[in-house]
Amino acid sequence: MAEDRVMQSLLLDFYGELLTDKQRECCELHFNEDLSLAEIAEQSGISRQGVWDNIRRGVAALEAIEEKTGLIRRFSETQKGLDELDDTVRALGSLPLGAEGEALAEKLRRQIRELRTRG
Repeated sequence: MAEDRVMQSLLLDFYGELLTDKQRECCELHFNEDLSLAEIAEQSGISRQGVWDNIRRGVAALEAIEEKTGLIRRFSETQKGLDELDDTVRALGSLPLGAEGEALAEKLRRQIRELRTRG
């Protein structure tokens, strides 16, 4: 269940701008703000059923977009690769490398951090 919420939040972060305004609003309030359907309905001025329909359609659209583009899958694979690369550089840093080797290891760690921040 929690993994579903994380995935739905990721979908919303990556593709939320492609939803209708109402779908995006309902999904953001439900997944990111953890509001109930009733709370969203009251805040948005629509019925609970309307909120549910917006969320259901929004999630379906987001999942279809991810299936076609695979951006989240590729992003996750890239992050995993960066984690593995970071672990390797850390292991390398524990070896006696000398000043030049240590400088190169530090440069690699800095480059990995930069890649992570660019996402």
